[in-house]
Amino acid sequence: MTDGTAKMDTPEEGGRPLAVTALAALGVVYGDIGTSPIYAFRQVFSGERSIPATHDHVLGVLSLIFWALIIVVTIKYLLFVLKADNGGEGGIIALVALLNPWSAAPGTPRNILMIMGLFGAALLFGDGTITPAISVLSAVEGLQVENPAFGPYVVPITIAILLALFSIQSRGTARIGAIFGPVMLIWFVALGLMGIGGILHEPRVFAALMPTHAVRFVTENGLLGFVVLGTVFLAVTGAEALYADLGHFGRAPIRLAWLVVALPALVLNYFGQGAVVLSDPASAEHPFYQLGPDWAHYPLVGLATVATIIASQAVISGVFSLTRQAILLDQLPAMKIIQTDRHQIGQIYIPVVNWVLMIATIGLVLGFRTSGNLGAAYGLAVAADMVITSCLAFFVAKRFGWNPWLAGALAASFLIVDLVFLIANAFKFLDGGWYPVLVASLIFAVMAIWRGGVRGLRERNLADRQPIETYLAEIAKSRPKTVPGTAVFPTAQIKATPSALLRIMEHMPVIHERTVILNVSIQDVPRVAGADRVELTELAPGIHRVVLRYGFMQIPNVPVGLRLCARFGLEIDTDAATYFVGLDDVRLDDAPSLAGRFAAHVFAFLWRNAERLSDLHSLPPERSVVIGKRLSI
Repeated sequence: MTDGTAKMDTPEEGGRPLAVTALAALGVVYGDIGTSPIYAFRQVFSGERSIPATHDHVLGVLSLIFWALIIVVTIKYLLFVLKADNGGEGGIIALVALLNPWSAAPGTPRNILMIMGLFGAALLFGDGTITPAISVLSAVEGLQVENPAFGPYVVPITIAILLALFSIQSRGTARIGAIFGPVMLIWFVALGLMGIGGILHEPRVFAALMPTHAVRFVTENGLLGFVVLGTVFLAVTGAEALYADLGHFGRAPIRLAWLVVALPALVLNYFGQGAVVLSDPASAEHPFYQLGPDWAHYPLVGLATVATIIASQAVISGVFSLTRQAILLDQLPAMKIIQTDRHQIGQIYIPVVNWVLMIATIGLVLGFRTSGNLGAAYGLAVAADMVITSCLAFFVAKRFGWNPWLAGALAASFLIVDLVFLIANAFKFLDGGWYPVLVASLIFAVMAIWRGGVRGLRERNLADRQPIETYLAEIAKSRPKTVPGTAVFPTAQIKATPSALLRIMEHMPVIHERTVILNVSIQDVPRVAGADRVELTELAPGIHRVVLRYGFMQIPNVPVGLRLCARFGLEIDTDAATYFVGLDDVRLDDAPSLAGRFAAHVFAFLWRNAERLSDLHSLPPERSVVIGKRLSI
């Protein structure tokens, strides 16, 4: 566990100049929030719960958007939340890990915080399907602004783009990722220039900088004004990416990219759209595309489409990363993880997750058909995540030495804003907000069933096994036959006898001249340095216990880790070793309740279809032998 303190910001991150890293951050971190101007402002005046585009309404909405960007993104996330890092990594799983709740007993405060954090992570899976759908759909809808004849083709074109996007995931994004930053820089410059063009025609729009317009809008419009806050919130969706991508870029580049490029461009564009609507209320249907000159309409649609693809790619990659973290922390069943770039550990591809995301995203496009309809489904999950982040950040701040009164005052201030947005988004529940809640509930249920089932199996296994030291003392008395070679016995329980070793000694009592009891331990930190990877203990002549430690952002590679034992005098030829893997066959017993039987069936299905240890830890399949037994649950 790290000390939870912030890294010191330096002029260079990872050896690269600050400006270069900030440009890269612009492409990955701000893709989602950077494409919000396409749909966020117009949704207020042309969506299902729209309001008339009057002078006071336009200024009020602009004021709400501006202060949401300042309070939620700039103050909460950039100034405060980014300070809570776990070994330099951010994101809701990293925030949970800082509280070290994994061993907490059910019902304890730490366990409740873990449940909150895991539900917040589950909410991000729903966001991972909505963001590509609404972003690409809103960009393609620009075609019908100039020519309504394109209307029937918007959905098919959107689906074609999404199919192409998900189809290239297996190739990795390392090469095309290099252009994300420059393209998004062009995008933000275009946003700013378009906004300036609109503002020049209606400079009075700058009156919206006064927060009194926001307050007046909410108080004078009553419940309707409060409900509109749920639509205004679309302007800050994507703020969680600031924190989740902390480990990739560092604080200084993320802050620089926001303050110098993203924030000014977004404010100018939103105010430009407001100016256009003030001049012509009829333009509220598509104010974003009304900002550009006629000759630039189709190039703007093309640029917007590329920008939304980049935003979608960042979200998809984030879901892959989140899934890997959950797998390594035993919160989800193991899945096949493919490293798409040898030099960047963040470049991964998870086939099952990719195709599920694709089906869900295309299903959303077919079901909702317009970005306006999808806007009702968007926001609720992100708002709930922000509430959870504020709560977790308070406890992290307390744990690592912040003054509890100061931490409490800050958390309460942020929580009030977050709860207001959450309640406002809750009014959209029946219009589509149910979707991310349903997805999050399903993912969270899978997490809970998997976590409980694995814990139950381990407890049962542990009860059936002796401590390894006791067992080795017993078999030493029987003097089993020694055979040449190296045998590696992976085990999840560091002190217990591996089940595969028990089965071998029971049916063919032999022991290899070099025997390794191997435990792969996933730590509550993002990464473990190579120097701290190996712990080696000699249990008996020729028999060693090896513990390989990895962070939850790393993919374990057992053969590579075992080679590090040479530093401690244990030479292991990993190409010639045999890996004996224990595998339990789960059999269902009658549970006392219907819910228990259902959970048992789900767990059995997940267990049978989970990736095996040999795949998850990069064991060579041609050198792996699976030995198991049947267990009842």
